[in-house]
Amino acid sequence: MRLSRFFIDAALSHGEHELPEAQAHYIGRVLRMAEGDAVQLFDGSGTEFRATLIEVGKKRVRVRIDESFPGMTESSLHIHLGQGLSRGERMDWAIQKATELGVTHITPIISERCEVRLKDERAEKRQAHWQQIAISACEQCGRSVVPVIDAPVTLTEWLKHTAADLKLVLHPVAEPLTSHDKPASLAFLIGPEGGLNDAEVAQAQDAGFHAARLGPRVLRTETAPVVALSIAQQLWGDF
Repeated sequence: MRLSRFFIDAALSHGEHELPEAQAHYIGRVLRMAEGDAVQLFDGSGTEFRATLIEVGKKRVRVRIDESFPGMTESSLHIHLGQGLSRGERMDWAIQKATELGVTHITPIISERCEVRLKDERAEKRQAHWQQIAISACEQCGRSVVPVIDAPVTLTEWLKHTAADLKLVLHPVAEPLTSHDKPASLAFLIGPEGGLNDAEVAQAQDAGFHAARLGPRVLRTETAPVVALSIAQQLWGDF
């Protein structure tokens, strides 16, 4: 029987620990677990911890960590996804599925055709929301390392600071992914709902990105990362 897994944003070790309020509420009030029940915890370090609930209250849950072991091995292909900023559930979907597909790092990209504009406090709230989306995806899929989710940046800023063995920008007129040799690290640039314009594709190519296509059909912005990452993991990663 698979144990319920929870991410704890603090370094874990053998012994007794009090869980953060959010996890305590979910375990005690939502799942209605009881003292003596077993759970599995991870802290993003790559290690998993089996624990026993020793106190379950309305606002307080304590566990005893009994065992630690190596978590799921991360893909040898390190992927940085530059995802065009899109509306609501589309962005959530892209981040959730990219996490399940083993992406290492996600940066929301602001480009000319973005229909969403986030500033200051609203941007911080969205970043925290997206990070929680990634955490929940890791809890579900078994990953022991949580990908980094950046605050939104402009395309120019991202291109300036992104380094990888192979850098690809999706474009309908391009060579297939199979034309490239296996990289150790990969940067993928995917446009927003309206796509990248020609000048932005040219800007990416000037920054060392190669145009890449996924097939004859035009994919939605939330579908493209699922397809692109699946193909990349099949060709060069752990699929």
